Amino acid sequence: MKAIVGASSGNLVEWFDFYTYAFMSIYFAAAFFPTGDATSQLMATAGIFAVGFFMRPLGGWLFGWIADRHGRKNSMLISVLMMCGGSLMIALLPTYASIGAAAPALLLVARLIQGLSVGGEYGTAATYMSEIAGKGNRGFYSSFQYVTLIGGQLLALVVLVMLQNLMSVDEIKSWGWRIPFIIGAATAVVAMYLRRSLVETGSQEAMHSKEAGSIFALLKYKRSVLIVMGLTMGGSLYFYTFTTYMQKYLVNTAKMELKTVSMVMTGVLVIFMLLQPIFGALSDRIGRRSNMLLFSGLATLASVPLLVALGQVSNPYAAFALALAALVIASFYTSVSGVVKAEVFPSTVRCLGVGFTYAVGNALFGGTAEYVALSLKAAGHEGWFPWYVTALAGVAFVASLMLPDSRRNSYLDGTWKT
Repeated sequence: MKAIVGASSGNLVEWFDFYTYAFMSIYFAAAFFPTGDATSQLMATAGIFAVGFFMRPLGGWLFGWIADRHGRKNSMLISVLMMCGGSLMIALLPTYASIGAAAPALLLVARLIQGLSVGGEYGTAATYMSEIAGKGNRGFYSSFQYVTLIGGQLLALVVLVMLQNLMSVDEIKSWGWRIPFIIGAATAVVAMYLRRSLVETGSQEAMHSKEAGSIFALLKYKRSVLIVMGLTMGGSLYFYTFTTYMQKYLVNTAKMELKTVSMVMTGVLVIFMLLQPIFGALSDRIGRRSNMLLFSGLATLASVPLLVALGQVSNPYAAFALALAALVIASFYTSVSGVVKAEVFPSTVRCLGVGFTYAVGNALFGGTAEYVALSLKAAGHEGWFPWYVTALAGVAFVASLMLPDSRRNSYLDGTWKT
């Protein structure tokens, strides 16, 4: 358990920093993009959020190579330092009023650094937590990756709620939005301390193999790449739709008060976080394939009715119930997202296979979720977005059908059958 805490602590820091941008952008959008209406300003900040995701494939490749060639521990230490550097940079950035167009340009640079870091964090942390856990409880222990991922998101939201209650809207827009980025950078020290004591799980034999961390070696496992890509396309889009985008959707479309939405989403995320070990343990009993089939099947059926209802909701209790229902479905995926991917790659390319393949799918479909949604809204076609989510959930369902039963067929256990 100590190793799980050490690995996941950095994950919490990384995602706190990453989600701080998503949640605070509604306040600092005008500081970097002063012209236009609220929707166009949010589209600009969402565009930079999405661009950060497009650094993830590079981060997944770079840190996957480091982890497979030089150890999981080294990769995780470097990635958390980079994330905090990007966060500190945002905290100290001058606004458009001070330095003009250089302000959004520097904001973009900071997001590129963060995107590179998160791209490397996911694959390495997922692999490490899958390798350190035993066969019978691998789903349970691996679920803590999303416990800390959601915990980082929740912590970012809690900080936002505190700022909303301690400061006026004008004060937050003026300078208060910088505080969460400073907090994120400061937490790196604790994560670094915890990660320094981690035991390396990569074998010396695998790390010294000429195939270790090689893209060309990864391409030998085309079926695994397609499975991970398909699962990521649907899973990431669904997850980001009902977490990071949901705050803006309830404010911008359902016209709910920002403070009310923050409280609703805080409560939903607390329960969502607590569900992860339960659904992870469930996968140890019924198999990861069953989890994936349940997620993708339910998401395909429920995305349209849930998003339509959330777009029209006015009662906070109804909003809470609908958002929670969506994230209960997501829990079948999020609780085992890392381990289900680690189980389909051999040790020589495991971090690369998990991180790079996930990052490509996540960049194309997860990171662009709110930008696509806001673009469709601006074009007068907001009703198309729920069907887009449904289509990608259908792709994940097809990938789930291709997935072998991990109880009998897994590279982590040496039982993989081609």
